[in-house]
Amino acid sequence: QVQLVESGGGSVQAGGSLGLACTASGSGYVFGSYHMAWFRQVPGKEREGVAHITTSMTVAYADSVKGRFTISRDNAKSTLYLQMNSLKPEDTATYYCATRFLGGHWNSGNSWKYWGQGTQVTVSS
Repeated sequence: QVQLVESGGGSVQAGGSLGLACTASGSGYVFGSYHMAWFRQVPGKEREGVAHITTSMTVAYADSVKGRFTISRDNAKSTLYLQMNSLKPEDTATYYCATRFLGGHWNSGNSWKYWGQGTQVTVSS
């Protein structure tokens, strides 16, 4: 079993910045050996892939956040990060980190096995 804990959520004004972190742990889980991803979800909507980073540090972003968000990881700290700049009201959502890619499309929630409990991000106009 893998435990993921997100932190860093909060309320900010449009145009502001926020940094999220996700710490991972678990018996037999070596952080550096697994791909990681950030997802977000709003009520009534499907969980949406935000960004993805592989074990080799290759990254991918949803078009809606490209150029504004940066995903990174520190394997020594078993921590995943998401730096969010130029925030917009439409970025408001609960943000989740995920690990253990199961195959398929990275931006599909069904492609990931383990999830954190989420952290709320609210962006006001």
